Amino acid sequence: MVRSQSCSVVIGGVTVYAATPEGPRWLPGQHVVVTDGVITGIGSEVRSDLPYTDGAGGHLIPGFVNTHTHLQQSVLRGAGEGLPLLEWLHCVGEFTVAATPEQTYLAALAGGLELLRSGVTTVVEHMWPNPSEAVHDAALRALGELGIRVVFGRGLADRSDPTRKWGMDPRLVQPLPEAFAHIADLDARLADSRITTALAVPNPRCLTPDGMAAVAEYAARHGKTISIHLLETTTDEDMCRLHAACSAVDYLDDGGLLGPRTLAVHCCKLDAHGRETLAARGISVSYNPLSNMRLGSGVAPIPAMLAAGVRVGLGVDGAASNDTQDMLLALRMGAYLQRAHHERADLLPSDEMLHLATRGAAPALGLPDGPTGLAVGDRADLTLLRFDRDFACLPVRDPGATLLTTGSPRVVDTVWVDGEAVIRDGHSTRISERDLVKLLNGMR
Repeated sequence: MVRSQSCSVVIGGVTVYAATPEGPRWLPGQHVVVTDGVITGIGSEVRSDLPYTDGAGGHLIPGFVNTHTHLQQSVLRGAGEGLPLLEWLHCVGEFTVAATPEQTYLAALAGGLELLRSGVTTVVEHMWPNPSEAVHDAALRALGELGIRVVFGRGLADRSDPTRKWGMDPRLVQPLPEAFAHIADLDARLADSRITTALAVPNPRCLTPDGMAAVAEYAARHGKTISIHLLETTTDEDMCRLHAACSAVDYLDDGGLLGPRTLAVHCCKLDAHGRETLAARGISVSYNPLSNMRLGSGVAPIPAMLAAGVRVGLGVDGAASNDTQDMLLALRMGAYLQRAHHERADLLPSDEMLHLATRGAAPALGLPDGPTGLAVGDRADLTLLRFDRDFACLPVRDPGATLLTTGSPRVVDTVWVDGEAVIRDGHSTRISERDLVKLLNGMR
């Protein structure tokens, strides 16, 4: 595992998306000082003893936090096109069973690099349950090489069902104590890296009441995030009412799985009772608009969630249900989908979408929380945008509006994680992209 290194740099003459008492503002002509991976100054002074990056003409924003993906699917683009969720899961599930460490490594490398090149500095990876430690090691190796920050969800399930309606594919289920032991081993090996572990539950149907209790206890004892797909379609609700005589939200709540470190993914079918419960328990939701559109799952009630006090973050989902790992596209479609659905152009403006994409789900992920925008004391996970790399962004009248409505990976110039430039001039500083393209083409 590549260990993390915190670096120092001055990014000079840049327009900063800054947190201020009045809210986030774009401040031109700023010098951002990063010392050992932390922002120690934003202002007019320059430290000459640190490496210098000329930010003139650029716009500096916090790195995006992608709250949900399945990087193994990055070699499955277009898989199951046109299939509803359960049939799509069967299609993708066969790959998950057959995935090799070599395939997993390349998929994580390609997907992780695509995320970085769209301004993502932190990704929540939701691995499907898999008894193969070699498969997990392959994904972790790739992510470590890229230098991205990762909340790595290790898959868990204890109810088997070949139909996947009330349980998980039996070929991917292993005893929970074995999975917990593997997580403990990973924690020891990942110490001092940019990767932390989490517990990834496919959906409420995959854990028995005893399994929920065990997962909740382990997560609480070790301070872990629990990432779980919830109410992506009506299947969770239908199956929980059929088999447990309660709603999907109440099933999880009764099992002790709902708390401030729980990240509920999708929630397209979340009703008023569910929103009230999630808000009361301090849950965060991962909003994945492109995947929801691709699979026809519906429109997550994001304005109603926010009004109820539910924290919401932004996700891209796996490349088999979205087909890209482009966070900037998710940013745009996340706003546009809600505006079209509610017939209101004033929903989710750029500042609100940037909050969702950077701070929205921070408490559930154990990440630093705070106001939208950059501030002294923040970790130096940063993205430098150059809108002049794409004439479709010009002229820039309002940087936030430009980013939301026309931003693409073409404008992502430099990405820093812990102050280390892992993307420079739009390309990885750590791996050979040419070699990666050759390897990916060889998989056909």
